[in-house]
Amino acid sequence: MAAAAAPPGAGCSPAGGGSVPVLFCFSVFARPSTVPHGAGYELLIQKFLSLYGDQIDIHRKFVVQLFAEEWSQYIDLPKGFVVSERCKVRLVPLQIQMTTLGNLTPSSTVFFCCDMQERFRPAIKYFGDIISVGQRLLQGARLLGIPVIVTEQYPKGLGSTVQEIDLTGAKLVLPKTKFSMVLPEVEAALAEIPGVRSVVLFGVETHVCIQQTALELIGRGLEVHIVADATSSRSMMDRMFALEMCFPQDVHLLSWINISCFYIFCNDEELLINYHRQTACSAAFKKLIFSLFTDSLRKTENSFQ
Repeated sequence: MAAAAAPPGAGCSPAGGGSVPVLFCFSVFARPSTVPHGAGYELLIQKFLSLYGDQIDIHRKFVVQLFAEEWSQYIDLPKGFVVSERCKVRLVPLQIQMTTLGNLTPSSTVFFCCDMQERFRPAIKYFGDIISVGQRLLQGARLLGIPVIVTEQYPKGLGSTVQEIDLTGAKLVLPKTKFSMVLPEVEAALAEIPGVRSVVLFGVETHVCIQQTALELIGRGLEVHIVADATSSRSMMDRMFALEMCFPQDVHLLSWINISCFYIFCNDEELLINYHRQTACSAAFKKLIFSLFTDSLRKTENSFQ
């Protein structure tokens, strides 16, 4: 690539006319292609859309960046940029600088279940309660076809996910040794799911893995919803300060009741209709959804008595 006042080392292997090879990078993917010599910003955007179509949310804002050899990193595309030589570009989503509405629909949501492991049972406050809520969340996800991503912190030493949590149908169950759930494998899994806008996050510990995961997801332009009654820490003070820190970062703090059937699930009427058509007995489906909701209400009321 070259342009007026283009930075030194912005490209390599100059090309004369015709097509110019360009490596198009998006998320964890990189795909080689070509563009006409002299192509500008609009043609680059069109090429990104043709290569990554379903994985790009067209309602979000993006910036195209060029890899500059001089700096050994990506820089914002200079004004008036045109392609004249072999180069590498990437499409980066911008974080939305506004308070998001926090609406949830099954078709644009992914559930993140973080480190609900046996070794944490005696140490984490109210661990039994958050297991119960977490299991209801996963039941709802299975009913509505919402993808579920699960991590386990060093399972060789800390054990697997507790038996009460049914991981049947989870898209990904992954060991990790860092605090955040945002691993390369998780980013690749997210990129495979078209139209993802929101992540519902729960598990342990609130002030470590949950907080770090939430902030990294926000930094990647996703809406994050932490289920407050499905996350905890060894110390309630640590939990409280972690949630207070997340709130100003546009992280939505919800309870299971907030995102239960009459909130998240029933927002997508067409999905429910299609599910009924595929179910031998829609009455049984309605009964199961209602039982999840009423059981949640009963358990919440008991916790305040």
